[in-house]
Order: sequence, then C-alpha cells, then structure tokens
Amino acid sequence: MEEELKKQINIPEKELNIKPISAHELDDDLRNRVSRINQEFVDGLKFLTHHPKSVTFFGSTKIDENNIYYAKAESLAGKLSRRGYDIITGGGPGIMEAANKGAFVGGGDGRSIGFNIELPNEQAVNPYVEEGLSFYYFFSRKFILDFSSEAFVFFPGGYGTMDEFFEILTLIQTKKITKAPIILFGSEYWREIDKLFNDLFLRRFKTIDVEDLDLYIITDNEEEAIKIVENSPMREG
Repeated sequence: MEEELKKQINIPEKELNIKPISAHELDDDLRNRVSRINQEFVDGLKFLTHHPKSVTFFGSTKIDENNIYYAKAESLAGKLSRRGYDIITGGGPGIMEAANKGAFVGGGDGRSIGFNIELPNEQAVNPYVEEGLSFYYFFSRKFILDFSSEAFVFFPGGYGTMDEFFEILTLIQTKKITKAPIILFGSEYWREIDKLFNDLFLRRFKTIDVEDLDLYIITDNEEEAIKIVENSPMREG
C-alpha cells in the first residue's frame, strides 16, 4: 500500500544522492556567475575595439570542404580579407572553418577571428583561427557576435544559423543595433525562407510589415556581396 502511494504522488522509490544547496552556497554561485558573465562581456567588447572593420560569417557546421558553399564561403572571406576586413566566425567547423580559412590563406590584411563556445564535448577551434576568445555562456558569445561587424553573411545552416539570423534580424528591425547589411548567400536555400516570410508572415498572418523584407539581401554573387559590404558604413554599435 505504501509503495503504491509513493508512485501515485511521484516519490522516488530510492533516495537520490543530491545534497540540498544552502542559501550561502546559492549566493556564492550567483556571484561567481555574474562575475564570469560580466568578464565575458568586458573581454569581448574590448577585443572588438581592436577590430573595427569586420564581417561576420554564419552557417552550418555540417557543410564540409566538398560542398560548394564551403568553397564559396572560403572564396568570399578571402576576397573581403584582401580588402582589409577581419573575418569573424564562431570558430567551429563547416562554414565557420571555410570563412576562417579564406581569411587565413587569402593573403590580405584582414585577420581570421573565432569566438568559440565551451561545451561538455569540447568543440575544437578550427585550425585557421588566428585570434579569438572562448566563451562559457552562449548569450554573451551571441551578443559579441551580434555587436561585431559592418555586415553579416549567412550561408545555409540549421537551427543555430536560424537562431543567429532571427536574432540579428530582430535587433535591426527594432533598432537595438545599428542597421547593417544581412547578406543571405545561396538563393537555392534562402528563397525558401523568403517565401515563408512572404506567404505566411506577411500575406497570411500579417505578422511583419512589407518593409521588413528589405532587411536582408539574397545573392549568389560574390562581387555583389562585396559591393554591399564596402558600401555599408562603419558601425558604432
């Protein structure tokens, strides 16, 4: 009877080896977290002051060197690096690696920069990163990536790429950051997203305004992307 009652009220059948945290321990943990968060913001913003001319690349970690978009990201990053732009990525594999590689081997003045994230299964920094920082918290890393550049280039990607895309799109739409070009490279992929915005968001549910569709540019042309970047003003945050 007692065992049945435990199951009904969701009491574990055996004691769990969990020590309750004290108020003092909780206070210490919060102070340590706040201190670390603050330090990541300070270090990130200080780092960016030394790289005022940059372009940030986003895209899938699953795209390898045999993929056309890897080659395109490498080529575009190399051309921008030779025009003096630092290339910033999340420091990981896939499109991030391609962009860092383009800057690293491109022979330009632009630096290859990576902002890596510390994970339980450690994400190795790709071998083409010359400078960068490592972050413990996703949100502080994302803030620095969002704050970083004169332009943002998005290649095809998954949930993480979409997360970054919508974050920057929203920040620019709501004027929380200075307007900067959002370049969506790869029309085969991005036209489907654009169709969703037009058909579902704009026409069917009217959850965006028509001018919101002008916040991004879809292209397959490297020279067009470069021209957009070069015509964008230096950002002040």
